Amino acid sequence: MDTQAEWRSYVLLFCGVSLLVTGAVGTLNYQVDPYLTHQWDTPHLQRLLPGREKLSPWGKTYALAHLRPQVLYVGNSRTELGLPVQTDWFGGRRVFNAALSGASLGDAAAMVRHAAAVSRLETVVWGIDAPSFSMEIGNTDFDRDLVAADGFYLWRRWLINLKRALSVDMTLDSIRVLRGTFGRVCQSSLALLGQRDGRCVRDRIDSLGGTSAAILPRVADFARGGGPTPDAMQELERSVAALCRDGTQLRLYVNPTHAMTSDALYWKGKWPALESWQGRLTALADHHRRQGCDVRLFDFSGFNSVTTEAPPQVSGQPDMTNYWETSHYRVNVGAMILARIFGQKDFGVELTPASLAGHQAAQREARERYHREHAAETAMVRSVL
Repeated sequence: MDTQAEWRSYVLLFCGVSLLVTGAVGTLNYQVDPYLTHQWDTPHLQRLLPGREKLSPWGKTYALAHLRPQVLYVGNSRTELGLPVQTDWFGGRRVFNAALSGASLGDAAAMVRHAAAVSRLETVVWGIDAPSFSMEIGNTDFDRDLVAADGFYLWRRWLINLKRALSVDMTLDSIRVLRGTFGRVCQSSLALLGQRDGRCVRDRIDSLGGTSAAILPRVADFARGGGPTPDAMQELERSVAALCRDGTQLRLYVNPTHAMTSDALYWKGKWPALESWQGRLTALADHHRRQGCDVRLFDFSGFNSVTTEAPPQVSGQPDMTNYWETSHYRVNVGAMILARIFGQKDFGVELTPASLAGHQAAQREARERYHREHAAETAMVRSVL
């Protein structure tokens, strides 16, 4: 055999083996699907997973294209964990919690665009807060190729999933799933219609040393956020305008993070920016409401009967009733949010041009009262900043 023939045989053998290995790896990862990137209403969703959910945006964007919900929740992990999907407020309509851990305003807006492209949205409930109100990619797993842009999304998505199935990390995790060493802590959010399983956050808190150990790190994380930014406000304006054109009912709400996080913004000198942001949000909602759009804005943050709950360092209790830690509220608070937004409960304030100034003045007074009556929490916040 001459040299040319030998090289030809070698190349053919190499290509054949490579194709065989690539096909085997892709098939393995696609079938095992350790990250649930293309599952909807399958037995895979009942599999317990590690506490940290990998590639959550992949699973949620795929599920949205199949479920086609009428009611959508968007926001960051606070909405994902705290806003209950199982509720009587929507009369049997399909509800999905599309909020993402670590999501910025830009991430949430991209998820709204995707959901609107694959479904007819009747109601959107959108959780926001000032530090995450930016256009940075807060959830680094949210590849914008996952956002629907045409009627061929599921065909295009199949190719994207196949490409992802050829990755080394997915292969290693598929092997761990088959060996039973991947981690069995909590359910995927997809098994709960997008809502985060509380066992996942419990596992994370326990790994930090308990609720008391998680309090101050979460306060510091919240205060470090780069928002609110002007480009994020422009993006929200575009999103609201698009939803209004489609006749979607929109409810914006400011997350009720613990009062210690609001106090952190004050001591960081961010309170004037916070009030200015609230003013712009109020003007945006009022503008579209006067044009006939069903949009309302609520503020659950700051200093009130829910947010000022004593942390474990003060109460002596291992956990809090309303919060997992200072950043994430529990489902009972999420139920109160829905009750206020769609009913007539006391918790929270609707922001309108008529109520804004009075609400902000009341919050400033409540902040000073908090400093007097919660000296220990105030000292903790100042120490961590």
